[in-house]
Amino acid sequence: MSTYSTPVLTTQRLVLRPLTHQDAPALFAVFSDPAVVRYWSADPWTDISFAETAIARAMESYRDETDIRFAIELAETGELIGTVNLHHFFNQNNRCELGYALGSPHWGKGYATEAIAAALEHGFHAAKLNRVEADIDPRNSASAKVLEKLGFRKEGYMPQRWLVHGQYADTVNYGLLRSYWEERSAGGGAA
Repeated sequence: MSTYSTPVLTTQRLVLRPLTHQDAPALFAVFSDPAVVRYWSADPWTDISFAETAIARAMESYRDETDIRFAIELAETGELIGTVNLHHFFNQNNRCELGYALGSPHWGKGYATEAIAAALEHGFHAAKLNRVEADIDPRNSASAKVLEKLGFRKEGYMPQRWLVHGQYADTVNYGLLRSYWEERSAGGGAA
């Protein structure tokens, strides 16, 4: 079985690093915001214990080397502003799923694109992935824009796949192959 360690990655404005217990208050602030989880099949966190549990799960994945989970922090201030992770690895096929969330005060500044690009670069090269998949609510146009900017392609549509805040929600499936990523990078499109 392949293993996936979570390194520290740096970009122009960000540091991607493993979560720590000290991140609980900042992580809680991100996921307790109803705007952040608007398109998720989970309610906003109501207590810091949700953050502590999420961090404990991340720590377990670090020990087992089963997922790559990053805290996203601003390089200039050290403030945790979100998370990005490569998870649900299918080792036989060299593929996984992508998940990400960014605190709403930091939307529209290119941080999500920058963080996800760094995680993908690591995934395709260090973790030897061939394919990364993401699924989003089609109403989440900002997330679609980020994925498409990074070279993800729409691959399918699944009506009423999730129950989101009491209503059934559709899913758009996206995929990114290493060959797409490398073509994009060779063409100067890397973030």
